Amino acid sequence: MIVLAAHYQGKSGQGDAIEAALRRMAPLVKEHEPGCTLYQAARSQEHPDQFLLYEHYVDEAALLAHRETAHFKEVIEGTILPLVEQRERQIYTLVVS
Repeated sequence: MIVLAAHYQGKSGQGDAIEAALRRMAPLVKEHEPGCTLYQAARSQEHPDQFLLYEHYVDEAALLAHRETAHFKEVIEGTILPLVEQRERQIYTLVVS
């Protein structure tokens, strides 16, 4: 199992727009990506323009396929990334579930 943790630092005041886009993204992942077994996004309580995404993929191929979907290109690349100052991603192998 592949785990992706992504941290988004939104531009000042863009938290609501980022949250709205993530809310659009989640059902698309669930409907169209059987290789993604968990897709969660959280918003910082202290810093409303900061987000944590936590995702599980059955294998690396599923993660790579995620990045090629139309909804990833539209919502993440087209809508969210222009609103983000910084994005950090880390990939892990699940040890315990």
